[in-house]
Amino acid sequence: MKYLLLIYNEENPAGWEAMSEAEQQELIGKYRAVSALPNTLGANQLQPAATATTVRVSDGQTLATDGPFAETKEVLGGYYLVEANDLDEAIGIAAKIPATWSGGCVEVRPIVEM
Repeated sequence: MKYLLLIYNEENPAGWEAMSEAEQQELIGKYRAVSALPNTLGANQLQPAATATTVRVSDGQTLATDGPFAETKEVLGGYYLVEANDLDEAIGIAAKIPATWSGGCVEVRPIVEM
């Protein structure tokens, strides 16, 4: 079964910039380690929430507004698409994502395969 692991964390560029180059590279390496797991089918980091556009259609009119859908402390920062035997295995993979260790969270969602 396929699962989408949605990574939520505080959007804090200042925190990234406060890290040393070695700390940044160590963190990047931890994310790459999850990307290298045989279960991982795809992964991407997203641009900051401020670059998002929300689209709605009302009465046949397409409405596009700047920014994310809702004001929130945590933002969707990226995702992994993984193959897992069951939810427990998907949760185990999610627990390896560094955001879960630093105050963020990962939402695990099964994919509807058609």
